Amino acid sequence: MTKFVQVKNFINGEFTDCVGMLDSFNPATGEVWAKIPDSGQNEVDAAVNAAAQAFPGWSQTPQAKRSAILQKVADILESRFDEFAVAESRDQGKPVSLAKKMDIPRAVHNMRFFATSCLNYQEKANYMDIPGALNYTTRLPVGVAGIICPWNLPMFLLTFKLAPAIASGNTVVCKPSEMTSVTAWMFCEVLNEAGVPPGVVNMVFGTGPKAGDALVRHPSVPLISFTGGTATACLIKAAIATQCKKLALELSAKNAGIIFEDADLEKCIPTTIRSCFVNQGEVALCTSRVFVQRSIYDRFLEKFIAEARAIKVGDPSEPDTWMGALVTQEHAAKVVGYIQQAAEGGATIQCGHGVVKLLYLLQGYFVRPTIITDVKDDDVIMQEEVFGPVVCVVPFDNEEEVVKRANGVQYGICVALWTSDVGRLHRVARKLEAGTVWANCWLVRNLYMPFGGCKSSGVGREGAVDSMEFYTDVKTVCVQIE
Repeated sequence: MTKFVQVKNFINGEFTDCVGMLDSFNPATGEVWAKIPDSGQNEVDAAVNAAAQAFPGWSQTPQAKRSAILQKVADILESRFDEFAVAESRDQGKPVSLAKKMDIPRAVHNMRFFATSCLNYQEKANYMDIPGALNYTTRLPVGVAGIICPWNLPMFLLTFKLAPAIASGNTVVCKPSEMTSVTAWMFCEVLNEAGVPPGVVNMVFGTGPKAGDALVRHPSVPLISFTGGTATACLIKAAIATQCKKLALELSAKNAGIIFEDADLEKCIPTTIRSCFVNQGEVALCTSRVFVQRSIYDRFLEKFIAEARAIKVGDPSEPDTWMGALVTQEHAAKVVGYIQQAAEGGATIQCGHGVVKLLYLLQGYFVRPTIITDVKDDDVIMQEEVFGPVVCVVPFDNEEEVVKRANGVQYGICVALWTSDVGRLHRVARKLEAGTVWANCWLVRNLYMPFGGCKSSGVGREGAVDSMEFYTDVKTVCVQIE
């Protein structure tokens, strides 16, 4: 008999059973590897009540003590590095090597970063013309924070939301994705071992329509942080329209890469390969449209295709596997559907699905890195989020044209811009409708800087200052000393 990982809810510092359970599949094999609670209103109510009861004590805990506990969480997580990397691979389909290189180190870094940044937050103060009058601000935690995390970067994004929330003095109820819940469940053991008080962090596992909806609508949850699809975010906004909750949304994307003729292709091509295909293209920051100036288009395309064909897709546990499996069978079918629709519409599939045979034969959800050309800007493949290892490469002639075309989608998370012309770099960056513009690089992050999307890619910003502001409410005090 197959032995499953039995995930339980984590409420008030204890692991609790749930009557209904869901299957969680290993994307690389297509086999069930874990059972996940199918939580609903009762479980969410219990978690919110525990968080509300823990809030007075945690919010009044000295900042230095909260910081020390977060540091201990980071230390314990780092000590279980390999264990979490393997679990994340089985949860989400990414190579173990990628989880070891990116996801788990970043989760550790998130905890340490916010553990220290919360100690250095500065308030504002100013004197008025009125003699003896002083205004100053102070920030207070909001209360119970509802955190809903996606499936693509389970530990990375969980800690990115959780760390500033509890560092600021809030208590939280987290709803991880039902597709990738195991690492979040394992993380609860780390929280207990580090001495996080009962009720400060609660994990309720289940689906969005049941557990997620109950958390979003709960009247005792004044703050919601959600990362996921734009369509789901619209439902969340409608659900809380009458409750005036604080809301941060990181949503869908259709990111552009812009490569001018003076770009350093020796650096640009390997970085663009990574920006298009890392984590199977299942990252909101991945590039899915590449605009290349016509004078270098053929040369770029030839080298780009050769690099994509050389990517090893296969068993995530193998150390030389560069790309693993997509998260679910349904998602893989959706990605393949976009490729087939583009081909039927006259596009050329240069490499990838349907062109190069996939040699890895396990019953997993694998799609090869796919490069598509001969598409128009208004084609579905150029407008809608695919969220897989699929990229369209198209030529452009001049700066004004490419800015207009890059901006010609409803989304705006990031753009990767490649040019040696410093004036053009700054000029184009200002015109691009995106929350982040990377120039001659990609995914170089500084957590002190704001991060977030514009247009249909979300609202709100995250980062050291922005996260501390989101997870707290400002109070102004005006004092007149006679």
